[in-house]
Amino acid sequence: MSGRLQDRLAVITGASRGIGRAVALGMAAEGAHVILVSRTVGALEEVDDEIRKVGGKATLVPLDITDGDAIDRLGASVFERWGKLDIMVANAGTLGVLTPLSHLDPKDWDTTLALNVTANWRMIRSFEPLLKRSDAGRAIFVTSGAAHKCRPYWGPYAITKAALDTMMKTWAAECEKTSIRINSISPGPVRTAMRKKAMPGEDPSTLTKPADLVPLFLELASPDCARHGEIVEYRKVKADA
Repeated sequence: MSGRLQDRLAVITGASRGIGRAVALGMAAEGAHVILVSRTVGALEEVDDEIRKVGGKATLVPLDITDGDAIDRLGASVFERWGKLDIMVANAGTLGVLTPLSHLDPKDWDTTLALNVTANWRMIRSFEPLLKRSDAGRAIFVTSGAAHKCRPYWGPYAITKAALDTMMKTWAAECEKTSIRINSISPGPVRTAMRKKAMPGEDPSTLTKPADLVPLFLELASPDCARHGEIVEYRKVKADA
């Protein structure tokens, strides 16, 4: 098997379904060894079966990424086995609860912040040294246009995605003089379980399929990618193509 990411090593969170699953399959098909991270063992095994069918290789890591110590252990394991990391795809996230900010339960606030922001910071903390050991480390986050639309009732999701955008750009500025390139993808409305929860009456046939996003992820994960510190909007890229 040979492809654009031949022999690259990629960690992908939220890899058992939706965008993460599509990206895992796409990167594996391009020759990457993908480390699949998700809480659901059975779903990870199903993705692994599909990857094997196309001749790809995967390592399954069932863990909750809000467990910072587990993220640190994963980083240590990657170092011990491979000595580096080429690609980090921080895809896992949660919609949280759609409600007025003044009605939000503190537990729901903490849960959304923990997954959408703090877990991604822990990944930065654990994986930056490994990405620096790569000849062309690449990090890709998944954000949302909701971060700056400030729609009523979407507070926890929008606020945490805005924080993620700031964190990504800050980290990118810190890595400006390294070989790491860091970007976010804003995919727009995508046919996922999260979108269905947010918009239950929406016609799914009008939405972008997760697989449609894969070429953009491959572009940003490529050793040849020069983009850095950008929030790349899928629909804009598609329109310009």
